[in-house]
Amino acid sequence: MDKELVISVSPQEISIALLEDKQLMELHKERLGNNYSVGDLYLGKVRKVTPGLNAAFINVGHDKDGFLHYHDLGPKIRSLNKFVKTVVNSKGNQSDLKDFVFEPEIIKTGKIQEVIAPNQSILVQVAKEPISSKGPRITGEIAFPGRYVVLVPFSNRISVSQKIKDFEERNRLKRLVKSIRPANFGVIVRTVAENKKVAELLADIESLVEKWNEAVQKLQVANPPERIHGELGRTSTMLRDLLNESFSSIHVDDEKLAQDLKSYVASIAPDKKDLVKLHKGKLPIFELHNVDKQIKSSFGKKVNMKSGAYLVVEHTEAMHVIDVNSGHRLKKELNQETSAFETNLVSAKEIVRQLRLRDMGGIIVIDFIDMIDKENRRKLFEFLRDEMKSDKAKHTILPVSKFGIIQITRQRVRPEMEIEILEQCPICQGSGEVKASVLITDEIENSIRFLLQDQNEAYLEIRLHPFLWAFFSKGFFNYRWKWYKQYRKWVTLKSVASYHFLEYHFFNKDGDEIKL
Repeated sequence: MDKELVISVSPQEISIALLEDKQLMELHKERLGNNYSVGDLYLGKVRKVTPGLNAAFINVGHDKDGFLHYHDLGPKIRSLNKFVKTVVNSKGNQSDLKDFVFEPEIIKTGKIQEVIAPNQSILVQVAKEPISSKGPRITGEIAFPGRYVVLVPFSNRISVSQKIKDFEERNRLKRLVKSIRPANFGVIVRTVAENKKVAELLADIESLVEKWNEAVQKLQVANPPERIHGELGRTSTMLRDLLNESFSSIHVDDEKLAQDLKSYVASIAPDKKDLVKLHKGKLPIFELHNVDKQIKSSFGKKVNMKSGAYLVVEHTEAMHVIDVNSGHRLKKELNQETSAFETNLVSAKEIVRQLRLRDMGGIIVIDFIDMIDKENRRKLFEFLRDEMKSDKAKHTILPVSKFGIIQITRQRVRPEMEIEILEQCPICQGSGEVKASVLITDEIENSIRFLLQDQNEAYLEIRLHPFLWAFFSKGFFNYRWKWYKQYRKWVTLKSVASYHFLEYHFFNKDGDEIKL
């Protein structure tokens, strides 16, 4: 699979598009000056302890206090609090945990008021960015993620990613990490560490220990609320987690960011530093790589697919609901059950892409086309589960219910991506809105393919606005020649001045309109 990263920089934000085989799979927007990224460390102050919720509200400098539940404190919270108190009251270097004596672990059924108190200073990490009217969700389990490992202070545990299935490789990694692990630091071995040498793992651990040392040095002079350690930006985080042999290029339109990315890539994968390419063309970088067009076609309430099927995506306060529709473009040679099964498979693949693209979280309910055959339901569930393996977010999928419903819960750590895809109507000048005009050519071509290839229409006439007529007719090797070469049938185009800009209709040889 060919992966590309396309990065567009504006004065307000950085937009990051992940393409897989030229198809837009993820879109991230990182606002410049964002102070509450996942992974950031803060020295906060306990504002209020709420026994009824078994949680506390921590002032970390945001308009809304961070929420810290008892279960997010971590078993070593007493050791962390003791360490923070020691560092804040000491002028010497206390970053080395080698001789640190741990406090007893807290029990799972304990009360938060027994562990922390109002006005207490506490070191916490952002687990979820502020979303809507909620402040950041924070945790007391500190972790420093690297390329191959995650370093966990105040722990002695070594664990290996469950995605590494080979038993011998898991044992090899455990032995290696055990020999190089710093005292009183736990290590989680990530999936990308599979088959890596000890030197690479050691370099990663040493760089994370250095980050810990820098954070502790800053902690000595910090006054709550204050950020102690800033996690990597969204761009660098994606590179750290995704960069592998399948990456072909990283395109960026800002010279300074391009230099920073080259330095970062050189530090984690020296052989790939030439992947970073600075865009200098006059055409906007997202337009050049067809990202803008894919954004327009992928966001919004209705999502069309090449097969003619479409999704309807609804968002509510409690959950997201996705409805699968065949679009009445069922193939003549297939029965209803087979057509429904094929449409559901195509839709499942697009739904997985939509979840990643919009970063939808919480409860997602999918209403697939009804299927009677239990075997088809099982195959659909297994197909969706396999497709979701590419999703980095934690998720749970329930089997298809007797009503054809699949329920998914998906982790949400950042605000959901929302893109406005409507534009001013060129006819009514703002009194109404129409679908983005950049998509009209794709819609017409998809309909032509269906009518000539699937429906096997002998004659096809398209009546459309003069502007669209000129677009499809201009040039010697125009669209009509392209269609003739592909389908061996001539498509008649007729200009109708009374149509509005985006209006078009299909007609057969008898002059009757073909309804789609």
